[in-house]
Amino acid sequence: MFKVLVIAESSGDRLNVSTLEVCRAASELSAHLGGHWGMLVDQRAADSAGGLAPEVSVYDLQGVAYAGPEMLSDIAAQVARAVDMVIMPATSTGKDVMGRLAQKLDAPLAQDCTGFEVMAGSPVFKRALYGGKVIAHVKLSGELSLVSFRPRSYEPILQSDEVVKARPCELLLPELKAAVTLRSKASSQRPEVTEASFVVSGGRGLQGPENWHVLEDLLDALGPDAALGCSRPVSDENWRPHSEHVGQTGRAVAPDLYIAVGISGATQHVAGIARSKCILAINKDPAAPIFKVADYGIVGDLFEVVPSLAAAIRSGP
Repeated sequence: MFKVLVIAESSGDRLNVSTLEVCRAASELSAHLGGHWGMLVDQRAADSAGGLAPEVSVYDLQGVAYAGPEMLSDIAAQVARAVDMVIMPATSTGKDVMGRLAQKLDAPLAQDCTGFEVMAGSPVFKRALYGGKVIAHVKLSGELSLVSFRPRSYEPILQSDEVVKARPCELLLPELKAAVTLRSKASSQRPEVTEASFVVSGGRGLQGPENWHVLEDLLDALGPDAALGCSRPVSDENWRPHSEHVGQTGRAVAPDLYIAVGISGATQHVAGIARSKCILAINKDPAAPIFKVADYGIVGDLFEVVPSLAAAIRSGP
């Protein structure tokens, strides 16, 4: 029987949204292939996993606060040989873990997939290439396959009324040269830019990091499911952290609404927002390339347009 294993990413006792999405992919894969699926998760998040997966295995980090890619790939390697496919979210951590796992197990890997279809009884995975202009169909061969799915490629799986009891795994934790023993929560309660329904990104049109409050006010108006992003020049100049960089060389996003503020629309940035359901561009230059890919555009001074937009959202229809 074909078996799929999800390597979960979690924060404390909660599973990340991207993990819930790949659980949906695992459920659909196992249903199409006549098999079953399970999840491997940090024991601190075991309660969150119990109502999601039909089989849950847990590992104990024994005082380590965060299982980085080195440790997590070693843990996964010890259980992966008993399954046919291992999948993870294509987050920065997930892609790192899967690359290491492919090397450890000498297994084929398809990274950053956006979906799959079953052809002649075998899964074929879809990968976006050249900024989404080409879709590659990848078939993996071998006894074990590794796949990572791009965030927001699937809807998060829902909790089931049936809660399974987690099964502890007998694992040997690797000896690490460095280990994280304490993690402090970030002050922001915003979702990851790759997981948000609304993303507001700023470019050099904001003129400096001191003006980012204009975008933060719009974020507050949009609600808790909105995240802040930025263009590459902004992160290169250290106006904003690299984790907010949206684009081909940063984070690829797929929100319901993407708002590009003061961003010209370079090719590498457009490649990272191609899967957005709706794009709104705000720029004072009517010839800015961003307007060619935007569903809606506003030509004007962002320092006037954005506050007005935030006020309009707060006032409602």
